[in-house]
Amino acid sequence: MRKHHVRHVQYIFCVSGDFIKVYSTATEECVHILQGHRNLVTGIQLNPNNHLQLYSCSFDGTIKLWDYIDGILIKTFRVGCELHALFTLSCAEDSVFVTINKEKPDVFQLASVKLPKSSSQEIEAKELSFVLDYVNQSPKCIAFGNEGEYVAAVRDFYLSVYFFKKKTTTRFTLSSSRNKKHARNNFTCVACHPKEDCIATGHKDGKIRLWRNFDDEKKYTYTCLHWHHDLVMDLAFSVTGSSLLSGGRESVLVEWREAAEKNKEFLPRLGATIEHISVSPAGDLFCTSHSDNKITIIHRNLEASAVIQGLVKDRSIFTGLMIDPRTKALVLNGKPGHLQFYSLQNDKQLYNLDIIQQEYINDSGLIQIELTKAAFGCSGSWLATVEQRQEKETELELQMKLWMYNKKTQGFVLNTKVNMPHEDHITALCFCNAEKSENSTLVTASKDGHFKVWILTDDSDIYKKAVGWTCDFVGSYHKYQATHCCFSEDGSLLAVSFEEIVTIWDSETWELKCTFCQRAGKIRHLCFGRLTCSKYLLGVSENGILCCWNLLSCALEWSTKLNVRVMEPDPNSENIAAVAQSSMGSDLFVFKPSEPRPLYIQKNICREEVLWGVFVPRDVPESFTSEAYQWLNRSQFYFLTKSQSLLTFSTQSPEEKLTPTSKQLLAEESLPTTPFYFLLGKHRQQQQNDKLNEALENELVQLPLTENIPAISELLRTPAHVLPSASFLCSLFVNSLLLSQETKGAEENPDDVNMEEEKESDDSDEESNFTEKIQDINNTDLEEDVIHQLSKSEEKELKKFRKVDYSWIAAL
Repeated sequence: MRKHHVRHVQYIFCVSGDFIKVYSTATEECVHILQGHRNLVTGIQLNPNNHLQLYSCSFDGTIKLWDYIDGILIKTFRVGCELHALFTLSCAEDSVFVTINKEKPDVFQLASVKLPKSSSQEIEAKELSFVLDYVNQSPKCIAFGNEGEYVAAVRDFYLSVYFFKKKTTTRFTLSSSRNKKHARNNFTCVACHPKEDCIATGHKDGKIRLWRNFDDEKKYTYTCLHWHHDLVMDLAFSVTGSSLLSGGRESVLVEWREAAEKNKEFLPRLGATIEHISVSPAGDLFCTSHSDNKITIIHRNLEASAVIQGLVKDRSIFTGLMIDPRTKALVLNGKPGHLQFYSLQNDKQLYNLDIIQQEYINDSGLIQIELTKAAFGCSGSWLATVEQRQEKETELELQMKLWMYNKKTQGFVLNTKVNMPHEDHITALCFCNAEKSENSTLVTASKDGHFKVWILTDDSDIYKKAVGWTCDFVGSYHKYQATHCCFSEDGSLLAVSFEEIVTIWDSETWELKCTFCQRAGKIRHLCFGRLTCSKYLLGVSENGILCCWNLLSCALEWSTKLNVRVMEPDPNSENIAAVAQSSMGSDLFVFKPSEPRPLYIQKNICREEVLWGVFVPRDVPESFTSEAYQWLNRSQFYFLTKSQSLLTFSTQSPEEKLTPTSKQLLAEESLPTTPFYFLLGKHRQQQQNDKLNEALENELVQLPLTENIPAISELLRTPAHVLPSASFLCSLFVNSLLLSQETKGAEENPDDVNMEEEKESDDSDEESNFTEKIQDINNTDLEEDVIHQLSKSEEKELKKFRKVDYSWIAAL
């Protein structure tokens, strides 16, 4: 994902695809998602005349003005051509600057766009005036300096400076790549001093040049600063211009104070290449974005204060997409040598698990150890990983590790390490996750022509009790390469594909039961049907054939020509999702193996190739009635594209997905936005009013259930250092749980009535006892007459009937 960001007093704005995410710097929560562009957002800038508003531009040819406090779109200006970058100046009130593409694909221009004033929400903005020609499309290669007196742009070996008052352009050229000594002089980025005539440029060789007297092509001078060993990725001056910030592939933020070689400070070990640097308007905070999809907030004294981590982008995703059965987190390759656990509900990374456990060396010529396979088993109690390194064809280093989940440490601990489990690359591994399975079983398939069965055994000795994994069975089929393997839902069968042939094995005796062969090419994926479709086995070949076999009849049920790249079964239903590659992009097909007609078809779900997919079970099932969405009732389907963009299907907009507490953390007034504040604010008052009305209707008042209040739930999860002192919050918190006077009065009335009824019932009991004695004396001679005594409940009912007004009967 492309990422640009700008810093305001309390918020960070981050571009994510065609969305703009608004993060709170205090809580690191996403408080708004600005959605409205129809294509990739390429630039964002604060409105210099109103810092509560934000401008954005996109490839869809529009410039949008947002109120980011409320997440509302104010205006849309239609320019009509693709916009690659956006810049604003306080001195140009009714204009913004954009980078547009000329007729040739690699030629860009910097132009000024006049934004007309109108009361309508959508406005045509066709008045463009060109400022600079032959510029780079990257926003890092254009900068405005000295309060908007000039603009500097770099591309290749050229630096161009345009002066607005003089309306003149000066151009400076560095030695080209023809000279080997100056082969890496290419410009990579530019920054301008906010108050002086000074331009800083970054270069491919790691040097930073400071240009002065550039209003004259003959008298210009520049000085060099050099610390970076590789290209300079971005530059930024502080608000006062007293220091210059630079970053690159070393993952180190360098602060050059007073632009001097000797006066420099460092913030090292930021984790990944620094791609962008921003400075807050007040100058008290810096912000860096990194190649691993991370934003780091840094104090003025070069101390990192917060990290906003998105889904880490690795060089390649070998492990595929998995779901941790315990945390319901998405698991895949993360930092080099790590597995990342990512919460899809909160759009946050939970943690990284170091698998390779070696220091990573960032060198393009070095062959690294790669984490290639991973799988969860036994309801998340076990994790199997495979790592490999191959410098030459005959020098393969292969290692399999099995990790056991430790409940005390709440993490995975290495249990078994197997060096060279196979003689060639491992192509697949899977656990037997059947509920009735007594023994934990793992199967690995390899290009060496074998599949191996690993079981958990007792590894105790005289010193300690322990368990470990050992090989129990080795299977093969005519020395063909094993390409894939999977267990049936009940764990009774194991399917292993050997190139074009699919073999079925009994998981108890490991006997070969049957084989399927269609000669449709190598099988690259297998999966069993689930629930009512458990008798079917599906396979995808490299030649674009999707086959379905019936395990009861041992025959081919059906097959179709479909170039399937991803096939994933839904664990909570019979549905199977298949993503096929076409000339227009990727198409999605959702079907049941027992039915020839697909349940759902979505053409061109994305323009690029889909590499992986996974179904994520829902905590609470949906109740979609439409046939187009019924397959999403129990699970949600996520898929990963070639550019490592994670996409999904949803009936809600990203803004609607934000939790209520995240939205509440956006300040409505000047009061501190803690969860306690919302207990006493209008949200809490509205909840109390609704409960009071309901209680009065039912003539029963109950205390509010605190576990159903989102603010209290959020309070229990909020770190202590974010909240005010307990002494300050205690009285407010207790008062918020008390009933109001109206509620109390409503509660007292029934009690008074009950007390009166009880008093009257006592009086009536005494009267009834007295009358009973008189009747016993007067009726001693009447033995046939039976006196019926009323119970207390009957007396109460009678009292109620006595109080009823029957005067209306006289009017009949």
